[in-house]
Amino acid sequence: MALCCSLSNEVPEHPVVSPVSGSVFERRLIEKYIADNGVDPTNGKEITVDQLIEIKTPPIVKPKVPSATSIPAVLKSLQDEWDAVMLNSFTLRQQLQTARQELSHALYQHDAACRVIARLHKEVSTAREALATLKPQTGYAAVSTPSVAASAEAGGVAAQPIEAAGLTPEIISQLQDKATVLTQERKRRGKTMPEGLATAEAVKGYKTLASHPALHSASMPGILTMDVHAADTSHILTGGNDRCATVFNKDTEQVVAVLKGHTKKVTKALYHPEEEVAITASPDATIRVWNITSSSQSAIIRAHDGPVTGLSLHATGEYVLSTSLDQHWAFSDIRVGRLLTKVADTDGNPLTTAQFHPDGLIFGTGTQDSQIKIWDLKEQSNVANFPGHSGPIAALSFSENGYYLATAAEDSCVKLWDLRKLKNFKTIQLDEGYEVKDLCFDQSGTYLAVAGTDVRVYLCKQWETLKTFNDHTALAMGVRFGNHAQSIASVSMDRTLKIYGIE
Repeated sequence: MALCCSLSNEVPEHPVVSPVSGSVFERRLIEKYIADNGVDPTNGKEITVDQLIEIKTPPIVKPKVPSATSIPAVLKSLQDEWDAVMLNSFTLRQQLQTARQELSHALYQHDAACRVIARLHKEVSTAREALATLKPQTGYAAVSTPSVAASAEAGGVAAQPIEAAGLTPEIISQLQDKATVLTQERKRRGKTMPEGLATAEAVKGYKTLASHPALHSASMPGILTMDVHAADTSHILTGGNDRCATVFNKDTEQVVAVLKGHTKKVTKALYHPEEEVAITASPDATIRVWNITSSSQSAIIRAHDGPVTGLSLHATGEYVLSTSLDQHWAFSDIRVGRLLTKVADTDGNPLTTAQFHPDGLIFGTGTQDSQIKIWDLKEQSNVANFPGHSGPIAALSFSENGYYLATAAEDSCVKLWDLRKLKNFKTIQLDEGYEVKDLCFDQSGTYLAVAGTDVRVYLCKQWETLKTFNDHTALAMGVRFGNHAQSIASVSMDRTLKIYGIE
């Protein structure tokens, strides 16, 4: 006899019998009815779910429902659909959990792979730098064995060229021709101020426009030197304690290139005025010439056997002047990385800084014993001395007019020298304990900037202070003017490059 549910008139999947009425019900339906009404649907007597008696029956193969011709049939169809949706939802949740676990594992593997790639890239860069240090460079004599070069580099003393090439008549003629052209241009300009030059009142109103602290490593803080590209003053070159030089575009606020190769801090840096070429110097006793576009070294000049302390580019853009604590100044060709001449200081003093005169036929050097010396490049001889400072000479700068030389040492003052009369005509006395680290005339010779305890701008001839910037939290190590003095940039041991101008 087939069982039939008294409520749905269908064969129950889970049949139970009511002890109150003896009727058979589908468990799901009767439990819901009792929950709602609390009585047996057949005779109306009270009953609870716990009183229902389960009937053990073999599985029933349900006949195919011909159609939903009754409310119970529609309900059954909906129930089946609901059950199917719930099962599918459960399966999807399981699959989602599995996918999440697989994605997490893949991301972990990707992160690990990136770390390995970064480590390998760093090792390759280190190996390339070491190879570039040991590899003989075109245009200068290499040491006899790689082991000697390696030991010299590791000890901070550069391998020496066997012999300086010397100043040939062709080079001297080139220097003389350039000086003649520059002198004529200066006479033609006369005392006319360049069009677009910032006025003194405008400089007084300069404010800090930007501060960039992320150009060099925070683990070895401090920017020690800087230079500005003369053709495009938005490009700024900096050298830091982290042994790197960085080229930065102040307009786009983007790092253009990072130049790695020195084994010690970068203390001097020059930006070629017409090309994307940088020249850097370091206590590792090397001068390195860089192609900024490719961030690669084009030459290593080993002209000294001590820390390089001064660097100045000749007006031709072909040669560089350098000084060192080895008591020598050197004149080298940056195109082929060759030392042309090397001359010892007349008194045997370590040299601390160097700067070419705008015409390029004479230059100045500073010594550790407070002397400023003027040299004739063609004759390679000392032609004048300027005593008066106390302490090692920290900085010097020639004015574009060719007549003035500004110098500073550890005596908290800036001295101005007249090259025509060979005497000190003005001394700017700074605050007691003031440290001067850099000096710079603008391209017209109208303004003089001083970097050190703070950054100051002076009006030449009157020598009055136009503006003082106290934004740096540590010593300012370098300062440069932008085009027509429309902006000023400075770097500091606080790891920042700051830009000043009109808002």
